[in-house]
Amino acid sequence: MPAMHTSALVLFSGGQDSTTCLADALSRYERVETLGFDYGQRHHVELDARLKVLDEIRRQFPQWAPRLGEDHLLSLDVLQQIGGSSLTDDVAFAMQADGLPNTFVPGRNLLFLTLAGALAYRRGLQVIVTGVCETDFSGYPDCRDDTMKALQVALNLGLERRLRIATPLMWIDKAQTWQLAHDLGGAPLVELIVEHTHTCYQGTREVRHDWGHGCGECPACDLRAKGWARWKNR
Repeated sequence: MPAMHTSALVLFSGGQDSTTCLADALSRYERVETLGFDYGQRHHVELDARLKVLDEIRRQFPQWAPRLGEDHLLSLDVLQQIGGSSLTDDVAFAMQADGLPNTFVPGRNLLFLTLAGALAYRRGLQVIVTGVCETDFSGYPDCRDDTMKALQVALNLGLERRLRIATPLMWIDKAQTWQLAHDLGGAPLVELIVEHTHTCYQGTREVRHDWGHGCGECPACDLRAKGWARWKNR
């Protein structure tokens, strides 16, 4: 019988977390493909960043390059049509009445993983890798471990496949995510993440901090900067 779980599809946005997950997948699986989404986000900086990161990984890590296969980009602008999120609408970042930040895009990860399951089915890929995390929890219910477990069950039932959803960052914080990147690819991978990945909700690339490019004020920049500081000060 063929070996199980030797190939992976990484949900890859071009940010710190998904780049670390991609490096982790390239160290584990024989064949790795990547999937991004254009969901009507306020800026396309991350869509440009993801291509640059893929190029740099192929160039700087020849041991991983043969494993890194096709990249896929799917349009999902229905999320912009639904609206109501500061990631898709031009509104200020704030907390909502329900206690969730308005950066929450309802249904986003549910749709992402459903489409990833369909693509994995067609491409013959066995593991779906996503960078969701409960430790540095932003309040997003679709990032929880329970949600991932439920989605894995639903995908396996609905697709009649033995797919696995892998969440390498689920129980580690941002400082540990920096450490994981260093463990996987040393200083070159950390520098690649600093220089080329994009996390800032504002789409700012003009300002370069020690931890990377960004406005330095939005929740994503704040989380990344604090994780960098904790990691460096250990």
